[in-house]
Amino acid sequence: MQNSKIILTIGMSLCVFNSIAQNNTKSYSGQVLSATEGVPFATVKIDGQIIRADKSGNFSFTNSKSTVDIQITAVGKTTVNRPQVILSNHLTIPIIIEMQDDSRDINEVEVMGLTKVKEINRQAYNVTAIDATKLYNSTLNIADALDKVAGVRVRESGGVGSNTSLTLNGFSGSHIRFFLDGIPMDNFGTSFQINNIPINLAERVEVYKGVVPIWLGSDALGGAVNIVTSTKPRTFLDASYSYGSFNTHRTAINAGITNKNGFMVLLNAYQNYSNNDYTVTTMFSDPNTWGIEENVKVKRFHDKYHNEALVAQVGVSNKSYADKLLLGITLGENYKEIQTGARMVSVFGGWHRRGSTIMPTLKYQKNNLIKGLDVTLNANFNLGTEKNIDTLNRRYDWYGNYKETGVNGERSRQVYVYKNNEGLASLAINYKLSDRQSLALSNVATTFNRKGEDELNPQNNNYEHGQRSIKNVMGLGYSYDVKDHWSTTVFGKMITQNNKLDVAEATSLTRFGYGMASTYFLQSDLQVKASYEMTNRMPTSYEIFGDLENQEANGNLKPERSHNINLGAMYGWKQGDDHRFSVAGNLIYRYSFDFIYNRLNNNQSKLVADNRDGVSTRGWDLDAHYSYKSFLNFGGSLTYQYLQNKQKYEEGYTGVSPVYNDQMPNIPYLFGNANVAVSFFDFSGKSNKLTVGYNLLYLHDFWLYWPSRGSASDDKKQVPKQFSHDVNIVYSLGSGKYNIGFEGRNLGNANLYDNFSLQKPGRSFAVNLRYYFQRNHQ
Repeated sequence: MQNSKIILTIGMSLCVFNSIAQNNTKSYSGQVLSATEGVPFATVKIDGQIIRADKSGNFSFTNSKSTVDIQITAVGKTTVNRPQVILSNHLTIPIIIEMQDDSRDINEVEVMGLTKVKEINRQAYNVTAIDATKLYNSTLNIADALDKVAGVRVRESGGVGSNTSLTLNGFSGSHIRFFLDGIPMDNFGTSFQINNIPINLAERVEVYKGVVPIWLGSDALGGAVNIVTSTKPRTFLDASYSYGSFNTHRTAINAGITNKNGFMVLLNAYQNYSNNDYTVTTMFSDPNTWGIEENVKVKRFHDKYHNEALVAQVGVSNKSYADKLLLGITLGENYKEIQTGARMVSVFGGWHRRGSTIMPTLKYQKNNLIKGLDVTLNANFNLGTEKNIDTLNRRYDWYGNYKETGVNGERSRQVYVYKNNEGLASLAINYKLSDRQSLALSNVATTFNRKGEDELNPQNNNYEHGQRSIKNVMGLGYSYDVKDHWSTTVFGKMITQNNKLDVAEATSLTRFGYGMASTYFLQSDLQVKASYEMTNRMPTSYEIFGDLENQEANGNLKPERSHNINLGAMYGWKQGDDHRFSVAGNLIYRYSFDFIYNRLNNNQSKLVADNRDGVSTRGWDLDAHYSYKSFLNFGGSLTYQYLQNKQKYEEGYTGVSPVYNDQMPNIPYLFGNANVAVSFFDFSGKSNKLTVGYNLLYLHDFWLYWPSRGSASDDKKQVPKQFSHDVNIVYSLGSGKYNIGFEGRNLGNANLYDNFSLQKPGRSFAVNLRYYFQRNHQ
């Protein structure tokens, strides 16, 4: 009996003590920061209890003790230990943990990809994100980086500053849209193209293949490229200069200052200059005798290009009324000598273009404007001017010789000065209904108004009429997301466009589209995806009105629509702690109606956009990577895409067209790349790093014209099979503060072609110098 009383007393005492302990248990919150930005998914260890921070670096816990030991670890950051943190000081104030970059961890991240990049790749959409920071010590531009993505082929008509288009899973040119921080780049002007924007401007590049999320607010038919820059509140300087073959100079400067009150100034500036005087193999036609010579090796003599650009922004961050509020100005100018027409048989010696960009900008972003409501607003207007200068009445040959030819200039005698006044306003709203559900609304309105005059022939201005276009893209979407297990989005889009060409009556068009994207994680690192869209695309202003260079106008173009289906899978695994593997593959099917493609005009001197009743596309792409520790990184991709003409009847033929079911000409259908890089740490000094890399680009031969037309020796020509070998060596000192890079491209000096056999540069070399400094804010 006595023992029972003792046991009862002890039990009651334990209950009281437990109750007291529970009453003393309190809730605390904290955030892990790096340069005032949250560190996503950091690991927080509190007296042995492990907690995972969210994507913004926030974490919470309960504890009854007065002090705790805190340890923070995160990929790419130096481990932080905070012993004996006094919790009573944080009952109402969050615990703030500052982390610093760790150079060795960052090198490991370069192998596997940054957390944000990996997060983008795990979306339901068929998307690939490129970590641009890994390429900062190179002379690459955005186009060069894209050329290494599975399913992507960048097509250029020449060297630095040449016209560029993108082939993405069967679609090309204006089927693919480009964005800068989610803002359409349609109106950025000729100084801001993917082949003259340095890779250092971007933090990452996102490539959406097929289905495009509505927050990008676009009528892209086959995909989109979103260039994401860094607007982190920090103080930094990133400056680089390179010199290379063909007298090529490139400079890039990115800088920013943020004070403790959140006031920030961001500056991005770059320039490109090249003589582009590389050797080409072509057909020579004498302007005096009209004699023709095949396979003549000559140097390009009228292909100089330079551009300068400045993007300046000033504003505030982390305020109660705005996470980001930036006012800016984008300035640019360019000069381009035009060496050839749409084919290399056309040679010019004086014709050139000049252009400028003057574009004020506004960027506003606020998450949780009211609880669960995120708002993003962007606006800009391009006031720039373009000038087309053709004053020489001559016909040139490839040796620079010429013959006087009357009064018609080289193409069309003029000094045509015009403004493509283009404006844009976009609004994106996302409302979180619950932890798993959200609604999204986006609207993008764009305007185009071309006005010009011929300063050389003022009488022509009497016949000058404005060319105008107004387009609006509205999207509405619903998402259901079970984090790391399943995610599905359904959406609809309405597109309207109003065009007026010369004195013709305005035409108004409206199209509706819809789609869905879904992903499921069979395991944490094994993901399957599926997406479908019935999408529409309006003809662009340049397809309708021409570009006054090598694109002829076509005011009769019809909008195109397409059924896009994508199936994909991603799997990543590791063997022990040293070997890591990843594989991703996609299957695609497209069927397009009124497909817009480029063909040669009647005299084969320009390109002109035209419609085909139907085009089907079937294909796949495969991407694989392997890494060993931080020492070795190897990977590659291969893409196959078969585009088939499904237009059964066409003008000029009775009965079935002879090219019905033909493969579409002048579109690459099999291509790939492989790369390997080896890194040596503490090379010739502590915190120094030497990286040696090799890259191979492969392009299978493809038909230049319709396969069913012409003979094998005459019209039925092919763009030949191509291999390009590139090497790069980068030596970084002082934990990446000072960097020296060397690059060699097309080491085999192969003849490389993309568009109608327009030859690209041969073997070239370049040296790149880069300085980087950053101060984190405490």
